Amino acid sequence: MNGCRWAAGLVLGLLVVMLGCTRPPAAVAPSPARDAERGEAKPTESNAAGVEIDFVERAADLGIASTYRNGGESDHCTILESLGGGVGWFDFDRDGWLDLVATGGGAIAADEAIVGRPCTLFRSRGGKTFHPAATEAGIASDSLYSHGVAIGDHDNDGFQDFVVTGYGVPQFWRNMGDGTFVAAPSPAGEDARWSSSAGWADLNGDGVIDLYLTRYVNWSFANHPRCGPSATVRDICPPRSFEGLPDTVCLGNGDGTFTDASAAAGLRIDGKGLGVLLADLDVDGDVDIYVANDTTDNFLYVNDGEAHLTESGLVSGTALDDQGVPNGSMGIDLCDFNRDGLPDVWVTNFEREWFALYRNEGRGYFLHVSRRYGITDIGGLFVGFGTACDDFDADGWVDIVVTDGHVIKYPDASPLFQEPLVLCFDGDRFRRGHARPGSYFATPHMGRGLASGDYDGDGDLDLAISHVEAPLVVLENRFPQAGRSILVQLVGTVSNRDAVGARLEVLGGDGPSPALQVTGGGSYLSHSDRRLHVVLPRAARDGAHRLRVLWPSGVVQEVELTGAEREIRIVEDGAVPAVAPGTVEGDAP
Repeated sequence: MNGCRWAAGLVLGLLVVMLGCTRPPAAVAPSPARDAERGEAKPTESNAAGVEIDFVERAADLGIASTYRNGGESDHCTILESLGGGVGWFDFDRDGWLDLVATGGGAIAADEAIVGRPCTLFRSRGGKTFHPAATEAGIASDSLYSHGVAIGDHDNDGFQDFVVTGYGVPQFWRNMGDGTFVAAPSPAGEDARWSSSAGWADLNGDGVIDLYLTRYVNWSFANHPRCGPSATVRDICPPRSFEGLPDTVCLGNGDGTFTDASAAAGLRIDGKGLGVLLADLDVDGDVDIYVANDTTDNFLYVNDGEAHLTESGLVSGTALDDQGVPNGSMGIDLCDFNRDGLPDVWVTNFEREWFALYRNEGRGYFLHVSRRYGITDIGGLFVGFGTACDDFDADGWVDIVVTDGHVIKYPDASPLFQEPLVLCFDGDRFRRGHARPGSYFATPHMGRGLASGDYDGDGDLDLAISHVEAPLVVLENRFPQAGRSILVQLVGTVSNRDAVGARLEVLGGDGPSPALQVTGGGSYLSHSDRRLHVVLPRAARDGAHRLRVLWPSGVVQEVELTGAEREIRIVEDGAVPAVAPGTVEGDAP
């Protein structure tokens, strides 16, 4: 291990020298003057140190009851039990209200048979209550020990379909548009290698979304070593005990079928994927892929626009931490935390490792800045999983939510159950929010999946969080809202209908605003609502702001805001790649 760390440090040192020849002087902890040169917004007077977390648990009141089971009661101590499950917000029936899906996990029998538990689906009744709908929707299948959910409109018919990942062949549920789903052939064929997270995006620019499927390790009962703190006490083996599995790229053919393009895409085969994010990270108009791997280098695949992927994790600065060491990475999200117009990458990691904030330096380069911006102040005892980066209190700065919990039964450093985190940025540093005694964020949990979305239609973002062997929670956002929120739904016509890769800019304000982007994947095993959350100052004049959409197709549109909107829909104008009026408050085609 020490030799590996020395080699990684040498590689990092050589890269710093190389990059110094090809870009501005070596990046260092930024000074206020340098921040101004980069176009970052100036820090405001800090009040984040006193922020009180204001999420209220509502699952029971809403009629949502779901528990992820991992089969740990069998005492087999398999690494299968450690991953947990995910959740997803999506309006599957297109009635204007977000519905919720959650994976069920599975069980491990005494004879080592692995069996699945069905997903749960809850249909919104006007944002007030939810109705269990898995059986009537046709998804109550127990054929898969499940982990993740990835939601996307694969056939561009306006109704969201979804894939369920897990230990076995992934399930693919096609939305029929009448409140039901039918099982369709898996995009990955009959490939049953263990899959974790997945994400949808149009990788080759044909207007049809494709699926990126992360694979974990080669565990099976035929490859089940004994691990533990002593000869008599058994525990779950770490991922280093197993070889990794190569990920899969499934290109949509436009007729409901898929082609395995993993080899042609140029994927590496040495990852242990747990999280994936599909986004335009180098801002060149196509969707790139970032993979959070467990104990191996994270991958950054730069796309040439035709699904040919060049892995540039080391060169870009996103493969390792600031000590040149690969981390145990799980959750991931995109955010422009410093409002400089460039998308930054956020990654949650294992205990004794800092959560990673990679600041986008432009031209495909990133810098690990967790120390500079206060992330390391929370300490290294958290095992982070699901995460979301957004402005939950509408103060103009991004906040980060993380759900935590250990993966082994007998940890020696961190507790088994861990408190979730809210990190609030004030323009200079992230500071941990204060939780009220007895509230959800003041209580330890075994957290895994996390998804954000406005389930009650009040304009701010709420949360759904899954746990291992404990009920799912829905957390209503009751933060005082400093600004005015607008939810923006983008609907592609020439571009993919989900508009993954589309970028949104806010024009006409007094200062820089964060760059927003529709992404695929993200968080951990979960799917957040794809509507973009735009925050404007309360004092903004009517008509003072405009939205500019840069579609993956090259079309650019501008929409002027009246000052009264809470939610708008912008449909892509496919005439020419030039400025064109947007469609506001209309039904999407």
